[in-house]
Amino acid sequence: MANGKSKAPAQTFLEPQYLRELIEGRRRVVVKTTANEEYEGVIEYYDARFIRLTREGKPNLFLFKHDLKYIAEEAGQ
Repeated sequence: MANGKSKAPAQTFLEPQYLRELIEGRRRVVVKTTANEEYEGVIEYYDARFIRLTREGKPNLFLFKHDLKYIAEEAGQ
């Protein structure tokens, strides 16, 4: 590049590592979808296309990754 700055990589490939850490630590998360819905629970499983969110006292959810805005760990853990 002419100005010496390099472009950030499009993929860091850290997503699987982070999801594994959440699963192994049974950390509670808040998941927000592109439809602005929020769900709380523990991620039990993931693959290339979706995550499985286990919720206390409510049905488990399978959420497609392309429908997610973000996954955030709950405060105070």
